[in-house]
Amino acid sequence: MKVRFAPSPTGALHIGGARTALFNWLLARHEGGQLMLRIEDTDPERSTPENVEQILDALGWLELDWDEGPIMQTARSERHREALAALLEGGHAYRSSATAEDVKAYKLAHGADRGFRGKAEREGAVRLRVPEDGATIVEDIIRGPTSFEHAHMDDPVIARADGTVLYNFAVAIDDLDAGITHVVRGEDHLSNTPKQLLVLEAARAVGLSDAPLPRYAHLPLLHGPDGKKLSKRHGAASVQELREAGYLPEAVRNYLALLGWGTGDDTTMLSTEELVERFTLERVSRNPARFDEVKLKWLNGLYIRSLPLDDLTRRLEAFTGRDGLREAARISQEKIHTLADFWPLAGALFDGPVDDPKARERWLGAEGRAALQEVRGALEQAQSFEEEAVGEALTAVVGRSGQKPREIYQPLRVAISGATVSPGIFESVALLGREETLARIDRALARSRTPPCNGGHRL
Repeated sequence: MKVRFAPSPTGALHIGGARTALFNWLLARHEGGQLMLRIEDTDPERSTPENVEQILDALGWLELDWDEGPIMQTARSERHREALAALLEGGHAYRSSATAEDVKAYKLAHGADRGFRGKAEREGAVRLRVPEDGATIVEDIIRGPTSFEHAHMDDPVIARADGTVLYNFAVAIDDLDAGITHVVRGEDHLSNTPKQLLVLEAARAVGLSDAPLPRYAHLPLLHGPDGKKLSKRHGAASVQELREAGYLPEAVRNYLALLGWGTGDDTTMLSTEELVERFTLERVSRNPARFDEVKLKWLNGLYIRSLPLDDLTRRLEAFTGRDGLREAARISQEKIHTLADFWPLAGALFDGPVDDPKARERWLGAEGRAALQEVRGALEQAQSFEEEAVGEALTAVVGRSGQKPREIYQPLRVAISGATVSPGIFESVALLGREETLARIDRALARSRTPPCNGGHRL
């Protein structure tokens, strides 16, 4: 088996393209086959080296490797010209100066069910000669057979007048030469498949190759949670955006694999090794799959909580650009769903309290200050500042006060972090240490006693 992933470098690698790459990768690894990476850079205006690098970077982050390539489609231009000349010489293609408007006028005059059959000319674009009768049947592994009647097809343009070939011709010749056995791609390519099959048949007829025709599998489209076509309004749209949002590549692989493919049971969290072992095209659904970032975040949280602490620390330090995060990672691991959740949760332990007026107003009023004063005394007298001792001291304050724990802990949380969220309060206080904790409490008490400056009043 040999499959290929063939993105066009016209932008970042979108989630749909990433799923296509993943399915090809899983199929190749499951079958012990090969995966070729081909960059279809035939659009000179939109295909840029920067976009190629973005695609390679995204595949690298997803940890999807390939066995051959990357092969630039433009590097095969000479081969494309040779193949085009062979089809012209064999009568399977012809030159025609007919425009799209000419084709439309022809169909209006002769009936919509008759395809355009142009006359061969010495100049003009090159069109593939579609047989007059019969049909091209796409035997799709996922969707089953789909028939395309030749009478309803126009002779497609396969090369411009200057000889540069178009997408459907280049793709077909490249797949044939590479010995691709299975073409796995999005359902939006289904309408291209009969044209490519006709090119392949013509190429074989003139002796360009005797390789078997590839088998096709068209993946279901991706929709958002609302059932509409996936777009930026549904959240992250590209692999780079997922990485910047703090997702783990193994969680993204797991989630993307489940979009349109099923394991046959209710298993959700699957290692990459398990995905490779279980993956088959026969379990891919024909129905559109729904990408829901809320579900991805939930699954990513499971992966984060399963990471060894040293691994999580390494990833958080790389993501934030900060060192010395091991203890903060330990006390945050159960609360974060993405790497990006970490700094808003625990960053104040390093950079000092944030400024949240609403948090101060809610928790550092008269009652909150009284509770905070009580807490300060207990922490100052604590025999040690290990987590267990801090917990005992704060629990004793709650017991003496007769209040709910949050009435004691939230003023303290606001004092040390400036906000109403942080890692566990016992763990956060112990991490800060006695001196820093007491200093932050003192600053919070002093600030909350000082009336805000309103800049004066006008009467």
